[in-house]
Amino acid sequence: MSFPLLTVTAAVPAAGAILTAAVPAARRTAAKWLALLVSLATLACAAVVFARFEPGGARYQLVESHSWIREFGVRYELGVDGIGVALIALTALLIPFIVLAGWHDADPLAESTSGSATGHSSKWRPTQGFFAMILMVEAMVILSFEATDVFLFYILFEAMLIPMYFLIGGFGDRAHAGSDSNAAAQRSYAAVKFLLYNLVGGLIMLAAVIGLYVVAGGFSLPEIIAARANGTLDMATNTERWLFLGFFFAFAVKAPLWPLHTWLPNAMGEATAPVAVLITAIVDKVGTFAMLRFCLGLFPEASKWATPVIVALALVSIVYGALLAVGQRDIKRLIAYASISHFGFIVLGIFAMTSQGQSGATLYMVNHGISTAALMLVAGFLISRRGSRLIADYGGVQKVAPVLAGTFLIGGLATLSLPGLAPFVSEFLVLVGAFARYPVAGIIATTGIVLAALYTLVLYQRTMTGPVKEEVKKLPDLRPRELAVVVPLIAVLIFLGVFPQPLTDIVNPSVRHTMSDVQQKDPAPSVPAKNLEAAK
Repeated sequence: MSFPLLTVTAAVPAAGAILTAAVPAARRTAAKWLALLVSLATLACAAVVFARFEPGGARYQLVESHSWIREFGVRYELGVDGIGVALIALTALLIPFIVLAGWHDADPLAESTSGSATGHSSKWRPTQGFFAMILMVEAMVILSFEATDVFLFYILFEAMLIPMYFLIGGFGDRAHAGSDSNAAAQRSYAAVKFLLYNLVGGLIMLAAVIGLYVVAGGFSLPEIIAARANGTLDMATNTERWLFLGFFFAFAVKAPLWPLHTWLPNAMGEATAPVAVLITAIVDKVGTFAMLRFCLGLFPEASKWATPVIVALALVSIVYGALLAVGQRDIKRLIAYASISHFGFIVLGIFAMTSQGQSGATLYMVNHGISTAALMLVAGFLISRRGSRLIADYGGVQKVAPVLAGTFLIGGLATLSLPGLAPFVSEFLVLVGAFARYPVAGIIATTGIVLAALYTLVLYQRTMTGPVKEEVKKLPDLRPRELAVVVPLIAVLIFLGVFPQPLTDIVNPSVRHTMSDVQQKDPAPSVPAKNLEAAK
C-alpha cells in the first residue's frame, strides 16, 4: 500500500487544529506558535505533493480509495490533477502568512484597549479557537481539492461553513466606526448572511447530488466521467440540465458570481483582514475549482447549453464589481468588490471553453489569491494602526510609512494586473481565450481592466499621497513580523509574473482533459498562417 500523502496533507492541519484548541487558556502565545508550525508542516507536505505530481502522467494521481458507506456506494476517494495541485499549493502557502498577520487579532480586547494585566473581561476572546478554526478550514479546503467522490466533496463543501461562521461573527474587525454593540450587530449580520446564502446553495446542491446518485448509481467522479465517455452512462437532456443547475448554483454562491455575491462585501468588511483573505483567496476558490472539476466533468452537454448565460453573468460580475469598487469609501469593501470583478474573469475563462481561457482561469485563481492576500493584509496593517477603514481618514501615509505605502502600491498594481506581476499572465490568457470564441465578451471584459486601474490608483492616491493628515503623522512603518508576511508574497508575485512556467506545466495537461470532457477544441485562427507569412 502506497503512502497516503493526500490524507496526511489534510490531516496535519486537522490534527493541529485539535492540538491548538487544547492548549491551556493562559498559553495563548504557545497556541500561536503551534498553529504557525503546523501551517509550515502543511506547506512542506503540499510541496511534496507538488514535487511528486507528474504533469505527463495519469489524470488523477496519488490516488487513495477506501470504502466508507458501502450501502450507498460512498467512498473515501482522493486524487489530484494539476488544477487541484496548484490550489493545494496556494492554500498551504497562504495559511502561514494568515497566521502571522493575525498574530494579535484574537488577543483579549481589554489588553489592547485599556492595558489590563489580567486579560480577562467581558471582551475576552478565545485566541486558541481563532487559530484552531483557521487550521480546520485549511484541512477542509485541501481535502475538497483532493476529493474525487462527489458525496465526500459535498460534506466538506458544507462543513467548512461552520468554522468560517465563527471566524466572521466571533472575531470581527476592531476598526469599526460605530459602538461596540453596533459592531457586534454588524458582525453577526455578516456571519448569518454568509451562512444562509451558502446553506441555501448547499441544500440545492444536495438535491442534485441525490439526483446524480439515482442516475449514475454512484458518486465516483472518475468512474462517472469514464462511463459518460464510453457510452455506458447516458443522461436524459433535461435531467442533466437540472442536475447541472443544482451544482452550479451552489458553486456560484461560493465563488461568488453576480447576483449571488452580496454576502461577500459584508463578510470581508466585518472580518479581520486575515480572515477576509481566508474567505476570498482560499475558501471562495472551492467554488470556481468545482465548476471546472464537477460541472464540466459530470455534465458536459449541460455546461455547453448554459455557457451563453454564464458568460453573460461573468461579464456583469466583471463590470458591476469594478464599478462598485470605484465608488467605495471603505477600504476592505473596495477590495471585496474588486474580488467580485476578478471572480467574473475566472468564470469567464472557465466557460469560454478554450484551453487558453481555462488555463488562465486556473492561474487566475492562484494569482488572485496571492495578490489579494498581499493587498488585504497590508491594508489590515494600515487599518489596525489608524483604527479606521474609511478611505477619507487617510492621506500622506507614504511620507510617514514609506515601506507600508510601497508594499500597498505593489499589491494594488498586482490587483490591476500590471505586466511583470503574476495576475497579468492569467488575465491575458483569460481575455485571449474569451476573444477566440466570444469576441464581444472579450471586448466587454477589457473594461474591467480600465476600471481596475481607476479604483486601485484612486485608492492609493487618496490614502498614501497628498498632505499628511494629523491622525496619521505618528503611524509606524511595517514591523519585522509584518515584513515577514508581505515581502514573500510580493516575491512570489514577481516570480510568477516573469516565470509562470512551473504552474502552466502543471495545469495545462489537466485543462486538456477538461476540454476533452466537454468535447471542445480551440477555435481555428481567423487569419490563416499562410496569410501571415504573405504579410511578412
